Amino acid sequence: MTELNIFEKAMGWRKRQMVTSQVCRNEIFEKIRNDTLEEVAKEFDKMKAFGNTSQSFATFVRDMKHE
Repeated sequence: MTELNIFEKAMGWRKRQMVTSQVCRNEIFEKIRNDTLEEVAKEFDKMKAFGNTSQSFATFVRDMKHE
């Protein structure tokens, strides 16, 4: 096995850093996404005049969330 040169070592470190950063961003993105979808579903819940239709939309939106 050949030893990695400085450039190859740096690239490996950068890839690990990018993957770690991406995981954190994905978790934050999922939280924001789920919170936004819940807000939309709550607004559909408030639309009593549309009856079952608004309830169906609220359920549909909640089902879009990632748990």
